[in-house]
Amino acid sequence: MFLTLKEAIAQHIEDGQILALEGFTHLIPFAAGHEIIRQGRKHLHLVRMTPDLIYDQMIGSGCARALTFSWGGNPGVGSLHRLRDAVEKDWPLPLEIHEHSHAGMAVAYTAGASHLPFGMLRGYLGTDLAAVNSQIQTVTCPYTGERLATVPALHPDVTILHAQKADRRGNVLLQGIVGAGKEAAMAARKLLVTVEEVVDDLGAAPNAVILPHWVVTALAHVPWGAYPSYAQGCYERDNAFYLAWDVIARDRATFKEWMETHVLGTRDHEAFLRSLARAAAGVP
Repeated sequence: MFLTLKEAIAQHIEDGQILALEGFTHLIPFAAGHEIIRQGRKHLHLVRMTPDLIYDQMIGSGCARALTFSWGGNPGVGSLHRLRDAVEKDWPLPLEIHEHSHAGMAVAYTAGASHLPFGMLRGYLGTDLAAVNSQIQTVTCPYTGERLATVPALHPDVTILHAQKADRRGNVLLQGIVGAGKEAAMAARKLLVTVEEVVDDLGAAPNAVILPHWVVTALAHVPWGAYPSYAQGCYERDNAFYLAWDVIARDRATFKEWMETHVLGTRDHEAFLRSLARAAAGVP
């Protein structure tokens, strides 16, 4: 179960898979996304409730053929320029999109985790979203006759999460905002988790979110694995990075140069962090 991140990606991520990297505002698995880019995975169908910088980087690096999502942007800053370039100008590749609301994504993950073919909600009725997403359909309630919107269940081939802790048996503790992480984990055929630390005892409070070891396919110890997002109780969000990304990602050449230097040109997440620190200090 315990592998290096490089080993976990090499063994479990394949071209063409449906892949979900979840994490809501924090615990975003940046290190895992970068390793997928380093290993050159292609034709992925990316799924995420709120795609932000890591999916911008993966899309711009040519990893993705499709995106199922709800709200995509650089939080607090603006657009994802590599996502927009793929949708609007097919660069570096055309990108098929399936847009949902947050509620629709949560329902789709929950249906997948519950082994149901689809999920239901009222929220889409009376909106124009069905006109741009053919996956949104309707059913009639057999008890009330009410018309309800439906979304197909999400079953990622692999879900990847970042968490604060795992114990030595492989049980994983998620703390803070959980988002759809638990549902995405339970809906997936495989679950990869990177963690800040491995401990003897999780020290979990009552009603804490714990993913039991039997649902975890592989674990990797990757400190600061969510950077530049934050991990509650471990480190804060690097807001300056998000502001800087808006400039880096606007231009194709600038984006490619940044990725070559800091991601493709580094062997792992630790080296990535050192590369950023050298750049911030003005050291070549």
